[in-house]
Amino acid sequence: MTRTIVIAPDSFKGTIAAADAAQAIAAGWLDERPDDDIRLLPMADGGEGTLEAFATAVPQAERVPVRVVGPDDREVDTIWLRLPPTEETPGGTAIVELGVTSGIELLTELRPLDAHTFGLGQAIAAALEAGVSRVVVGLGSSASTDGGIGMLRALGARVLDASGADVPLGGAGLASIASVSGLPALPVAGIRALTDVTNPLLGRRGAAAVFGPQKGATPEQVATLDAGLATLAALLPDVDPLTPGAGAAGGTGFGLLAWGATLEPGSVAVAELIGLPAAAVAASVVITGEGSFDGQSAAGKVPAHVAEAAGPTPVALVAGRIAPDADTSAFTASLSLTDLAGSPDAAMKDPATWLREAGRRFARDLG
Repeated sequence: MTRTIVIAPDSFKGTIAAADAAQAIAAGWLDERPDDDIRLLPMADGGEGTLEAFATAVPQAERVPVRVVGPDDREVDTIWLRLPPTEETPGGTAIVELGVTSGIELLTELRPLDAHTFGLGQAIAAALEAGVSRVVVGLGSSASTDGGIGMLRALGARVLDASGADVPLGGAGLASIASVSGLPALPVAGIRALTDVTNPLLGRRGAAAVFGPQKGATPEQVATLDAGLATLAALLPDVDPLTPGAGAAGGTGFGLLAWGATLEPGSVAVAELIGLPAAAVAASVVITGEGSFDGQSAAGKVPAHVAEAAGPTPVALVAGRIAPDADTSAFTASLSLTDLAGSPDAAMKDPATWLREAGRRFARDLG
């Protein structure tokens, strides 16, 4: 009997992308059960791989090339993704990923005070000019701590100092901001910003304190950036800097809130937009996974959301590593690539091989 299998992993960060992981698991399942119907719905949480997750899950999606100014002022040739029109979005939906326009991976060296989000704003502007009805922004892998002012400037906002001049791009410019005006109109179906963090804009859990050091900021620079973000927040009093997620992507979450966007948990929104809940409930088995499944994974990460979305459908988990304290009770079966390969190094060296093996074993045990 032919069965329908939905494969919906997150990326195994640093080793294999979600779409490639899904392909490897599918190949292993089909080795054992070649007549089954496989549906690939790779997942993301708003960060790395968000755009590719949509591209794989929505075959009619169109990759639209765009050239932007990257976080270090060099030009970057990248893409945004256009999803097909719906009744709610007659102009289609644009998926724009911060990581491929203004991400830290685009830097040759860290620039904690000077990196910016201007390229993200350019990609969003290109999508709006193309007539999309809604924009979905994946927030993650940010290179900067600029509160989203680079993005807002690229969208046409005026971000000025006391003399009426444009403030410099980057976090260093935050301290000199005297006014923010001219935010553009939202598209008809709005802006949805996706993130997997709940950090506020300011303070010890804020954008500068928590994420600044990852972007090369010294303690003195963290203090400078946090003070600059506070200056920005004071100029935009209609937006609460304590909003969960306002500190995402160096405060770009706050900048998007100021524009009128909604902030949403990334994995929940991605699942909804790619149709995972309906596909999972209709499937015979769902397979999900991530790089490291630990004690916090049951609260908010992709596998937990996939298990919840699947309802009564059996869900199998594969992870690069499964921590001893991890709660895997939501899953019918679980496999660790480290156990299959014999060591973490072996698993990380060739994750596709061991994901394929996991697919085979799930097919034998659950097929």
